[in-house]
Amino acid sequence: MALLDQTGRYSDLSLKEDELIDGGKHVLVAYTMVPAEGYGYLEAAAHFAAESSTGTNVEVSTTDDFTKGVDALVYFIDEAEGKMKIAYPMDLFDRNITDGRTMLVSFLTLVIGNNQGMGDIRDAQMYDFYMPPRMLQLFDGPAKDISDMWRILGRPVENGGYIAGTIIKPKLGLRPEPFAEAAYQFWLGGDFIKNDEPQGNQVFCPAKKVYPLVYDAMKRAQDETGEAKLFSANITADDHHEMCARADFILETFGPDADKVAFLVDGYVGGPGMVTTARRNYAGQYLHYHRAGHGAVTSPSSKRGYTAFVLAKMSRLQGASGIHVGTMGYGKMEGDASDKIIAYMIERDECQGPEYYQKWYGMKPTTPIISGGMNALRLPGFFENLGHGNVINTSGGGSYGHIDSPAAGATSLRQAYDCWKQGADPIEYAKEHKEFARAFESFEHDSDALYPGWRDKLGVHK
Repeated sequence: MALLDQTGRYSDLSLKEDELIDGGKHVLVAYTMVPAEGYGYLEAAAHFAAESSTGTNVEVSTTDDFTKGVDALVYFIDEAEGKMKIAYPMDLFDRNITDGRTMLVSFLTLVIGNNQGMGDIRDAQMYDFYMPPRMLQLFDGPAKDISDMWRILGRPVENGGYIAGTIIKPKLGLRPEPFAEAAYQFWLGGDFIKNDEPQGNQVFCPAKKVYPLVYDAMKRAQDETGEAKLFSANITADDHHEMCARADFILETFGPDADKVAFLVDGYVGGPGMVTTARRNYAGQYLHYHRAGHGAVTSPSSKRGYTAFVLAKMSRLQGASGIHVGTMGYGKMEGDASDKIIAYMIERDECQGPEYYQKWYGMKPTTPIISGGMNALRLPGFFENLGHGNVINTSGGGSYGHIDSPAAGATSLRQAYDCWKQGADPIEYAKEHKEFARAFESFEHDSDALYPGWRDKLGVHK
């Protein structure tokens, strides 16, 4: 069936991007888009904009002049590159009746709602967006950031450096006592422990039994090391009341050390409502956004949905204190070195994205959290690519897989940061730092790949 040609109403290629930005009244969104066979590029793009805003697939009698004033407009296409950009008037987006603020669900409902599944669209994926200053003011933004973690750890609140973390492994199967012991063993050398995302309130490891034991482990590790320790507790749940019940129990359990607790929320599978529930009900806690499931949509191989860059940028708007951003090609997850743009966009006050230059006007930053197959041997290259070490890194296997102990694994992670910061050669550094040296024996496959000849240089022979 032929579609209604809506190019006359929902496209205006004479619009200038810099003028739209200066006007401050539009959210701009960039997509890659390929029309289905037999459809023109601009016609498909205009239909996309119509579906995203005020349009239907037929002319309707209820449209008036005001309605036309809030149309989304295609203002740029590049058919050869397969790219289009759409300007969305701010007034299109839903606002809270309680406080007049905006919501991410409304943003997503319009900009990726039904438009990617239309018959004239083969592929479409959002890869960048621009938020004008007024719209930014209406989002929560983070309540806490990495400077709050540094302060607790007794470090400078600017460039406080690498936070060595882990994830309790195995991710499922530990009963409360072994779970707490695993936490204690890591904390003897490291800073930060997070629940793995499936860990919550399993029948073999009930939350009300395991968290008091974890807190006891934290106190013992703090007494033994003289250092503060951090714990990220998973409060992910379907229901607002269940989330709050978990959060309240954890805060009560950790008592005088409750400020050392972050709340982990599985924001991708849980959705924006879950993130906002945590952000607004527990603004005193660091909000740790885990993105399990993101690869189903934001994978580099995906042709629809939105990219990992977009997900991270949205997380800062929502108020995530930190979000997992992958390992930029240095760990086990897909990605490459150019993914550092994700970190830069969420941690800086202004940054050039894939398409738009975004200013954040003082909104708190979101910490890049690095997780997935990292260990001490992979970290120096990671830091070199990123250009700094102001991240939280959660190395599960990189800690619990260390040949000596989880504490030694944690120490090796810290030493890897120190090695990079000094600009030292990792092999030479290893000769003076036992835990880092033993990481070479612990992760032989990585050692062989990254540091050929390491056995002879370190005098290690099977």
